[in-house]
Amino acid sequence: MSGKARQQEVAILDVLTPNQRRWCRREWVRRTSLGVLGLSMADLLLLEKRASAGTLPRQAKNVLVILEQGGLSHMDTFDPKPDLPVEDRSPYKPIRTSVDGIEFTELLAKTARQAHHLAVVRSMHHAISDHPMGTAYMLRGNNPVSPMRYPDLGSVVSEVIGSECSYLPPYIMIPGNSEQAYNTTNGFMSATRSVFKTGGDDLSAPGWTVQGLTPTVGLERTGRRRELLGRMESGFVETANNDFVQAARSAYEQAFNAVTSPEARAAFDFSRETDRTRDLYGRGHRGFCYLLGRKLIEAGVRFVTVDVRWPKSGVKVDGGNLNWDHHDNIYTDGSCGRDRVLCGGEGRYGIGTWPMMGSTDHALAGLIADMHDRGLLKETLVCFVTEFGRSPKMNRCHGRDHWPQAFSIALAGAGIRGGQVIGATDKIGGEVTEKPHTPQDYAETIYYKLGIPTGRTLRGPGDTPIDFTEGGSPIPELI
Repeated sequence: MSGKARQQEVAILDVLTPNQRRWCRREWVRRTSLGVLGLSMADLLLLEKRASAGTLPRQAKNVLVILEQGGLSHMDTFDPKPDLPVEDRSPYKPIRTSVDGIEFTELLAKTARQAHHLAVVRSMHHAISDHPMGTAYMLRGNNPVSPMRYPDLGSVVSEVIGSECSYLPPYIMIPGNSEQAYNTTNGFMSATRSVFKTGGDDLSAPGWTVQGLTPTVGLERTGRRRELLGRMESGFVETANNDFVQAARSAYEQAFNAVTSPEARAAFDFSRETDRTRDLYGRGHRGFCYLLGRKLIEAGVRFVTVDVRWPKSGVKVDGGNLNWDHHDNIYTDGSCGRDRVLCGGEGRYGIGTWPMMGSTDHALAGLIADMHDRGLLKETLVCFVTEFGRSPKMNRCHGRDHWPQAFSIALAGAGIRGGQVIGATDKIGGEVTEKPHTPQDYAETIYYKLGIPTGRTLRGPGDTPIDFTEGGSPIPELI
């Protein structure tokens, strides 16, 4: 290490707490031992951000996002509207929750019993009525039509504060193979900050695991191959220190760590879970995806996103796009069918069926209860989100269309006061009337909970200073 770099290290370490100092020195050694030639400006800025992290209280160590993609109907779930005209009214009645004065619909009967842990934001809104862009908006917390290519929240978090789990990537998506999952991005950040996707068409299938997680040649031989690879690439790294090389090295390092780590294999091993736990989440793909989210948080993964839809196998559906995009026959008790001529329907099940809200209500209630019982809610921020809501008026195909003007999300854990509703919509659920909030505010809330001071800036291409969220503010009632 050069004398200048050493002076910079000492200057930064002097402002840290003892725990932060030990972590940063380990990170310093790890980065230089991977063959990177000294410390880049990005490395120094990263450490400076970590050094300043103490200026905010850190209430969350980890974040678990449940992204139910497709536009979940808010008036059928968290924001009941019993006064809608009969032709537009949901058939699912409001019910009491575990908190006096708060009602959900009967589609959330099990989650209603966990309402004392939940803060429901009924006043989310934006202006993008498009699934890919709406999904990207919630993944990034920034407007995806911005000329700046913003990274996912998970990528930003892994860049700024890293992860304490050395044997798994800091940002993981489960399973990461659904319709809009391609909208994940590391944006202007290094490819080393890209999300790792587990894959899996049905996580509840016997013997499922992440492909390639089990070594095929034995741990000793795998170790020898790792050593040989290090010797072979050392000369190349000295002459090609670029983003692609760093990304490749990071991917290989994570792969070796995961393959050789019994803790990593345990994190993906459902056989270790009791029958009671499996029943709590639901014995199906969605339940096991939610369960894997908890297992990865328990393993110490910093940022986990669950992006799940029920698999086509095992259900009879005309089509197979089993998300929440209920343009047609939203209230049928089976397959919606599809009518592309009239409404562009792609085939799914009615919102009240098991593959839709039945399994979702079961898995969400089980997740919140399980994380509370295990003590994980104390330091984990759980976010249940969708990209927009559904229209107050029924269309001619007995469905509801895209509606970004108003929708609901729910959060729990990490010091959030449960049993509250934030904001409101009008009597038909069409417009926000109190305390409007945007995806930028949602993102700022996550950063605040993690102790990330977004008053500073990120660094983009050419060391350009870039705001974290283009003007968002943490939601006051959640902090």
